[in-house]
Amino acid sequence: MKFRTLASAQLASRRRGPAHAAATARVEAWTRSRFDLPRESVVSVSQIECAVPGCPPQETVVMFWIGPVHHHFKVFKPVTEMAAEDVPPAWLREALAAVDGAECGCC
Repeated sequence: MKFRTLASAQLASRRRGPAHAAATARVEAWTRSRFDLPRESVVSVSQIECAVPGCPPQETVVMFWIGPVHHHFKVFKPVTEMAAEDVPPAWLREALAAVDGAECGCC
């Protein structure tokens, strides 16, 4: 699996063009709205390519922080193919919180 720094992910997003950037902004807006995130919360939307057998070729990883608590979810499709319905329901927010000491492959 390829991992990139935030700067290289931003450069890759620019290279993918305005449709990719617009899709990323939509997913961020849907996430903020769905989980009623405070304005100061950080939201990160990344499209990841995976070469591991059985892994979808492209997936979207969304991370957000509410204070010091990190939350995340994955959608097994490119960000440009996502719809608002792909964002988990609001009642699932606490289940998306990262558990201290647990490793996850997305962040």
